[in-house]
Amino acid sequence: MPEPFPDNPLGRPFVELDSIDSTNNYALARIHAGMASHGEAFFAWEQYAGKGQRGRVWQSEKGNNLIISIIIDPKPLAVQQQFQLSACLSVSVATWFTRLAGDATRIKWPNDLYWHDRKAGGILIESIIANSNQGAQWKWAVAGIGININQVEFNSELKNPVSLRQITGKSFAANELAHELCTEFEKNWQFIKNGGFPQMLTQYNELLFRKQQEVKLRQGSRSFTATLLRVDEHGKLWVWEGVEREYSFGEIEFLL
Repeated sequence: MPEPFPDNPLGRPFVELDSIDSTNNYALARIHAGMASHGEAFFAWEQYAGKGQRGRVWQSEKGNNLIISIIIDPKPLAVQQQFQLSACLSVSVATWFTRLAGDATRIKWPNDLYWHDRKAGGILIESIIANSNQGAQWKWAVAGIGININQVEFNSELKNPVSLRQITGKSFAANELAHELCTEFEKNWQFIKNGGFPQMLTQYNELLFRKQQEVKLRQGSRSFTATLLRVDEHGKLWVWEGVEREYSFGEIEFLL
């Protein structure tokens, strides 16, 4: 008999932690200890060693931001469909943030949250993949989300950060917003599991930061200008450089 898909909603149970090194580390430790269940969410009021993309550190002022990691059983998605989860998360975060901050909200490829040209948040997905005679199997995913909510002063090393408070002039309860975000993610996750990825990909591309605009990019020591065209179903970014070219995440970076 095949295993049934887990039906407890994303964001339940919702656990609030006062202080932690990294919510992703906390969630991964539960998985490795055999204690994890699909949907568990861990919200932190303080994270002192948060992780960002490419090994960067995610810095956050205590009590002022949305910091959460959600444990996901990715079935029915296969290993080669990992971008479907990334797109689902990105669209969920951007749609939710748009309701609060307005239509200037965008997804910077692959899954950063931008408002105009300023970074409001990011997503880091860490996966547990097991190899067997049947091939690679995607066992678990941990979705770490960090969003600037009430913080107004940032480290000078950060490039163009922005918070929801700076955008709206209002203060928010970050834990309440995290509950709302989980609800949005759950709705879109069910949509993906029921074959809705093509529509989700269309939504992702409609929200794509700098789409149909020229941007400066870097690949190794080469800097160049290209027009962003689209992101495909595998998560590859297509650009125009006199000809169409595709890039996977990690091959290039934006020079903003």
